[in-house]
Amino acid sequence: MALVMITGGAGYIGSHAVLAFRDAGYRVVVVDDLSTGVRENLPLEVELIVGDAGDRDLLDAVIPTHRPEAVLHFAAAIQVPESMADPHKYYRNNTVASLALIDACTRHGVPRFLFSSTAAVYGMPDGGVASESQPTLPINPYGWSKLMIERILADMSRAHGLQYAVMRYFNVAGADPAGRTGQSTPQATHLVKVACEVATGQRPRLEIFGDDYDTRDGSCIRDFIHVSDLADAHLAVFQYIRESTGCPVFNCGNGRGYSVWETVRALERVVGRPIATKVAPRRAGDPPTLIADPSRLRDSLDWRPRYGMEDILDTALHWESRLARSRSLARPA
Repeated sequence: MALVMITGGAGYIGSHAVLAFRDAGYRVVVVDDLSTGVRENLPLEVELIVGDAGDRDLLDAVIPTHRPEAVLHFAAAIQVPESMADPHKYYRNNTVASLALIDACTRHGVPRFLFSSTAAVYGMPDGGVASESQPTLPINPYGWSKLMIERILADMSRAHGLQYAVMRYFNVAGADPAGRTGQSTPQATHLVKVACEVATGQRPRLEIFGDDYDTRDGSCIRDFIHVSDLADAHLAVFQYIRESTGCPVFNCGNGRGYSVWETVRALERVVGRPIATKVAPRRAGDPPTLIADPSRLRDSLDWRPRYGMEDILDTALHWESRLARSRSLARPA
């Protein structure tokens, strides 16, 4: 069975992709610097190489040794507000490091590359719904850092024949239903994770960043996709490009928008009690509404999302409860 190399594979989305590929019988090697990833997120039999996915010397050693059929690139900085405050970090960690990785792939003959991109490349699409054919006009450095990589991939593909696929994520949430991995990053800013931390007593309240947007209840509206559905989509896209010659771009979402307040109310129904909240000022770089048109992904591949919002919240809550228990046990008596 083919071997794939997964950068950022000990992180949140990457570790779910590792499980999806391992469950499908593929061999996997992971490159992760563990700045946000956690070794315990990976099966023990998966080889972890600790290092920077943009380190040329490391890549020149790892790629010829393992000769992967494809590289799946998840390693990146992902927080929109942080990108507004520290754009240099995002262009260095995302764009520059990815260029080094893509260059290493072309030099060592890796035939395929799956890139973890973002819905932030669309900025503020008309009507709040984005299809892959719409203009890409990011409104924050995070979105620009990812869009630049998409451009680099297109140019490198024309010059060197690298086949690639771009996966534009909307809001990823939830955890592995079997409890094998989940969002483990300390101080993460994802809405569902933070809300579940509040529900499990790990944070005092959830901040609602803006309640005066031009939306149905004043809070931002987002499209949520379960992380295991997203991992399955990567597997389906990898199998798709093995049998085709194109370099597709896919939106990865459910095609339905939930507001922040609607998400909070849904979690309250799951836990059976109110969640403490506090309205805070808007965050720079946040569009009011961003929803996927995922029809290309659904029409092109044998893929459909298996999990809805209640599943997202339920699996995330179980994962956070597990983390809370382990942290409690780790505290000195």
